[in-house]
Amino acid sequence: MNKITIILPGIILAAVLAIPAWLIGTFFPIIGSPVLGILSGMLLSFWKRPFLFEDGVKYTSKKVLQYSVILMGFGLNLFNIIKVGGQTLELLVFTLAAAFLTAYVAGKLLKIEGKTQTLIGVGTAICGGSAIAAAAPVIDADEKEVAHSISTIFLFNVIAAFLFPFLGHVLGMSNQNFGLWTGTAVNDTSSVVAAGYTFSHAAGNLAVIVKLTRTLMIVPVTLVLALYYSRKTARKNNNSYHFSKIFPWFVLGFVLASVVSTFLPLPGDVINFFVQFGKFLIVMAMVSIGLNTNVVKLVKNGGRPILLGFICWAVLSITSLAIQSL
Repeated sequence: MNKITIILPGIILAAVLAIPAWLIGTFFPIIGSPVLGILSGMLLSFWKRPFLFEDGVKYTSKKVLQYSVILMGFGLNLFNIIKVGGQTLELLVFTLAAAFLTAYVAGKLLKIEGKTQTLIGVGTAICGGSAIAAAAPVIDADEKEVAHSISTIFLFNVIAAFLFPFLGHVLGMSNQNFGLWTGTAVNDTSSVVAAGYTFSHAAGNLAVIVKLTRTLMIVPVTLVLALYYSRKTARKNNNSYHFSKIFPWFVLGFVLASVVSTFLPLPGDVINFFVQFGKFLIVMAMVSIGLNTNVVKLVKNGGRPILLGFICWAVLSITSLAIQSL
């Protein structure tokens, strides 16, 4: 009870600041509420807030972020994913591998911090802000690294929503090809929806299912990241590590939520409530991350992460087209 009393003011602050970002993002889904949330937090980062809010803001940026990922699992129907995933498994393997390899190599060449390049790679390869939300606590990324990654992914989400339908028509793509391309090469779900349904209804339906199949890759990727970073930290500090301590338990909750949503006869309104509440929690977490971000340093170092994001996105897009043509 004492801990709840300590963290509650900061949680309430994050929730209040998240409400306008959530509402505006609902009307302008291409921009997205998480981006507006982190921006609103960054605008208030110069405010010398009372110490009363500190513990709750930190709790929201870490723990509430994990709870949001669990609730997002209710939006996945495993039957649809298994059906489409079996048809697109080869395409997903190649595109994911290309994105991660590009993030690693280009990140090294651009001399970008390891955690930032990991988050940009994960966000590009899987599902934008949701994947970054899942990976950030696993690799113990700080607010600056998350802010760099979210802002980078946001930029190319907006570009993709407008550019992909145009390129699809120029290239004379079929609904099937465009749906697969958009579902594998566009990061955020809102941008996938915008680009897919702008091209055609059939392409939009396929793109969304492929995108949700990518989302499920959060599970193995976070497990691998947890093992890699924990062993790396253990070697650096000359101590041992225990798998139970580094296991991302919230990802297990994500899987269980998906199973419940698939096999239990929950009303659609209930499932939608869980998913929307999970999205709101992400906005709260982004607000808290923005509040703890040094905006001056972010602006000074922002060019290289954006360049890395562009390279990863370009390679991912080209790889998807190349695999389909083969």
